[in-house]
Amino acid sequence: MNATTTIEAEARPPHTLLMLTEPPRAMGELASFYALRPLMRRLPKGDGHGVLVLPGFMASDSSTAPLRSLLNSLGYDAVGWNLGRNVRVDNARIAAMMACVDTLHERTGGKISIVGWSLGGVFARELAKLAPEKVRMVISLGSPISDDRGHTNARRLFEYLNGHEPEPVREGQFRDLGKAPPVPTTSILTKADGVVHWRGSVQAGDHEHCENIEVYASHCGLGVNPAVAFAVADRLAQPEGKWRKFSPRGIANLIFPRSRLH
Repeated sequence: MNATTTIEAEARPPHTLLMLTEPPRAMGELASFYALRPLMRRLPKGDGHGVLVLPGFMASDSSTAPLRSLLNSLGYDAVGWNLGRNVRVDNARIAAMMACVDTLHERTGGKISIVGWSLGGVFARELAKLAPEKVRMVISLGSPISDDRGHTNARRLFEYLNGHEPEPVREGQFRDLGKAPPVPTTSILTKADGVVHWRGSVQAGDHEHCENIEVYASHCGLGVNPAVAFAVADRLAQPEGKWRKFSPRGIANLIFPRSRLH
């Protein structure tokens, strides 16, 4: 949360017009999600491993309920964090999230995956850094994975509620957000994001276990976007230890943009 950016570009929030159009775009994505829900039965099936799904800033488990319902129907043990709204960033909240990881890991008897939306994705990456032996993979959705909060329109509200340096940052944690955890890591992002500028969600470099997947979506609709659901299901279905970068084929080539992320 210092002046280090994910890629070399001046940090700036998304255009105001994108932010103002977030609600109607997200509602359209939610409608599409439920309209296509019957077809989602054909998505790759899971192997039963645990998936912890973390909500975005100011959101709760209710926002991730549609995605968790889908993942459970595909054969995963998908759970929310059961910690209320995602507002405070302090040591108590970090400890509570680690307890979620420990509990799901112990109950399922194996490594878990963590899917995090926006700020939840930041947490997902940092939890995987703290306990990589318990985490199979991390998937973030529109997450500000940069130490520079200038990429997000939520900066002022976040700092009003948490201060410029939240408790974990003052104690030396959460200081290198751009560094991926030592597990397979996927960042799903959209250039039409009205809350977090897409550049702040790009994982830099060409690490063999890191990738970026661009989708057509709003920020507030990422958790219910059909293309995101497709990508998440595809990523989670990979056998443990055999992770490969996302490579859409067939009709999926028409769903995912192929623009360069720089």
